Amino acid sequence: MWGKRLMWIAWPAFLVAAVLEMVVFALVDPSDLHWFGSPLALSREAVYTLAFFVFWGLTMASSALTVLLATPQPEP
Repeated sequence: MWGKRLMWIAWPAFLVAAVLEMVVFALVDPSDLHWFGSPLALSREAVYTLAFFVFWGLTMASSALTVLLATPQPEP
């Protein structure tokens, strides 16, 4: 059951993170990004990778919350 729930969480989150990645980086050039006023010292690929995992983590948290709230609770 846990494997099934994990796929309910991870797979939709993966798909949404991929779409977010495409939309964000169609509008933003990673070489133009700054962190506390200084340019990022990362390659474009590193920014793409880090952003994807951040997007995936956030959307997994959202999906996990949905699965948690949709799980029937036993009656007291």
